[in-house]
Amino acid sequence: MSSPFKTAALHTLGCKVNFTETSMIAKQFQEDGLSLVSIDQFADIYVLNTCSVTENANIKCNRLVKKLKRINPNAFIVITGCYAQLKSDELSKNNDIDLVVGSESKLNIPEIIKKEMNSKLVTSKFDSIESFSLSYSSGDRVRSFIKVQDGCDYNCTFCTIPLARGKSRSSKISEIVDVVNSLDRKGYKEVVLSGINLGDFGNGSNQNCFQLFQEIEKSTSIPRIRISSIEPNLLSDNIINLIASSKRFMPHFHIPLQSGSDRILKLMKRKYNVRFYSNKINKIKSIIPNASIGVDVIVGFPTETDDEFNETYNLLSDLEVSYLHVFTYSERENTIAINLKPKVAQEVRNTRSKKLRALSEYLKSQFIIKNMNTNHTILVEGVHDNVLHGYTENYIKFHVNSNQMKINDLVNVKPLDSSYGTITGKTV
Repeated sequence: MSSPFKTAALHTLGCKVNFTETSMIAKQFQEDGLSLVSIDQFADIYVLNTCSVTENANIKCNRLVKKLKRINPNAFIVITGCYAQLKSDELSKNNDIDLVVGSESKLNIPEIIKKEMNSKLVTSKFDSIESFSLSYSSGDRVRSFIKVQDGCDYNCTFCTIPLARGKSRSSKISEIVDVVNSLDRKGYKEVVLSGINLGDFGNGSNQNCFQLFQEIEKSTSIPRIRISSIEPNLLSDNIINLIASSKRFMPHFHIPLQSGSDRILKLMKRKYNVRFYSNKINKIKSIIPNASIGVDVIVGFPTETDDEFNETYNLLSDLEVSYLHVFTYSERENTIAINLKPKVAQEVRNTRSKKLRALSEYLKSQFIIKNMNTNHTILVEGVHDNVLHGYTENYIKFHVNSNQMKINDLVNVKPLDSSYGTITGKTV
């Protein structure tokens, strides 16, 4: 890449799939001879790979653009990702932004910059988001995230992801196995299989998600495999049983609920009801008692009453789940939900969100208590003053004093104490 571009900084807003794509773009810049720096440093090019799940995600992006212009007023700023796909016209009017790149073209950003220096807008129409690029992170963290699926064919009434990401499409099982084995040879100890709708892997082909997991179990030897968020209706008993019997698939699930009210679930056009969801959680805990289960939940969806919020709260209190990701409902253009009335007042949404976040802390503390009498294995992600930190198989943060281990080691540990969502212990 020609002068004056010598350095680049990239930043991910949003999901693990975005993170894999950012990592691939970074590699391309390095191959072109650019040096990578952190997002808070002076750079010639800044690339923001954005999210648009909530309005707050858009606000974060715009704030960061202003910050970057203060760091380097002459920087070339590129916006890509879901915000760019959904709001390309809006972003192209921002004089601080030099290039807007849509979903179909994001993995070609270095090449686009070379060819389109004077172009303000390179976006993709919804119908044109068709290709799939297998992407994975490397050199960023001790674990690698692999994008095995992209897009979504669901039409949840609150969600813009199908517009931003296109239809469901996937890689081939053989290609994913090759990537896992390549990462294993490079020294990675853990991979995370990720997708926009992971359980829909293979849709429209003769492959499916269970077959993918089965083949990775059979044809790879990497020590740890995690799966990212998976829809409850796509989490089959076959998948649960495979993870239960495997020594390498980690006992860690993230299963969106969104609401504990059947009426609200129907309005959201979710593909399950409360009984189905509860049975799925109970099935997991019956055969994998130590499994960690994270839950996505939305509060303040239009027409949600106090009683319906309480249904959600009580359900999550009763189920054996480990932590919550709480989203305060945010109106999104081009969704069905934006026209539903009555709206829930913002202060009521905020109050409900605080209640569920407090519940999440309680659930997390109870899950940790249940794991205090069991030895674990952690993958060391960092070391500071001889204190190692990493995560257990079932995704509990763990600290241990040791001067004999290093980052990326798998270490057997024994719990001794816990505080603020973290277990402290010793090596065994």
